[in-house]
Formats: sequence, C-alpha cells, structure tokens
Amino acid sequence: MTHEHLDYHERIVTDPEIMVGKPTVKGTRIPVELVLKHLAHNPDLNELFAAYPRLTVDDVKACLAYALALVEGKAAAPRRPTPSRAARPSHA
Repeated sequence: MTHEHLDYHERIVTDPEIMVGKPTVKGTRIPVELVLKHLAHNPDLNELFAAYPRLTVDDVKACLAYALALVEGKAAAPRRPTPSRAARPSHA
C-alpha cells in the first residue's frame, strides 16, 4: 500500500508577526501545535471545530501532514504568507 503525502504548503504558514513565527493555519492565529495537542488529548473533531470554528477538515489534514513530514524528516519550512498591499505600508 502506498501513502500519498498530503500537501500542507498552501495551508500551513509562518509569519514572525503571528504567534512568534510558529507554524499556523493560514488566515488564522491557530498554531499547528495547538491542533495537534488537542487531537492528542481528544481526537473528537466535533469538539475541535466547536472550539475553533474557523478550522476545516482540510486544515486539520494539513496539520497532520506537516507533523508527518517533520517526523519523516521531509518537512520543508512552511512558507510565509504573501503580504497584501493594504497590510504593508509603502515606503516611497
């Protein structure tokens, strides 16, 4: 049986200005670490989604894929989100 690696690169990001640069779910301040801790203590997705309504099943899969890649030694650093023009002051 072959296992296809899930791609976490579009959903897991790092930004030094968000959660001190810890990997987070893109568009949130929810660290991957928090999702993994929650699942380790209580694997009930309904409770996870009740506590963090912005999370999706695909977000959770991305967190797990990122953790798997780390364990396997195959993880690439999460990318930084592309800053929007409104979010960055222009330096003219």
